Amino acid sequence: MTRPILKLVMTTAIAVAIFSNPVAAQVPPPAERAKRVRIVKAPELEMAAGHLTIISWTTNNPGGTDDHYGVVHYGTDPKNLNKTAKSPIRLNQGHPTTTFRVRLDDLESRTTYYYRVDSEESTGRSDGVKSPIGKFTTPAPEQVRANPARG
Repeated sequence: MTRPILKLVMTTAIAVAIFSNPVAAQVPPPAERAKRVRIVKAPELEMAAGHLTIISWTTNNPGGTDDHYGVVHYGTDPKNLNKTAKSPIRLNQGHPTTTFRVRLDDLESRTTYYYRVDSEESTGRSDGVKSPIGKFTTPAPEQVRANPARG
């Protein structure tokens, strides 16, 4: 009785070792690149403070590598967007759209900035989508005031 059970256990262990590959089962292959990536929700200021701003936008799912970057080219002159900010995102291949959010740091308060958004694969290959130039003005820095009740 022990021999058939032992044989069954050994056969099962060998079959599991040969036919299962948990790593391959967890990582799907990259999705096919979209024929054309387009912005389906225009870039907008999600948050603005005196020193930082977050810009978000949505595109159809670009496909390609799962790791992507939202990219914002910006500057104080619309003809010279000489600064770049990037934020990583992992694509969900099961969703038809992707929302990118990029944080721009070390901004000057009360300054108008111009920007254009883009996205790219982790390889640096652009998804081929570029927004029209937008603009925003950072607010004045917040001032900390003493509590008037404390006199």
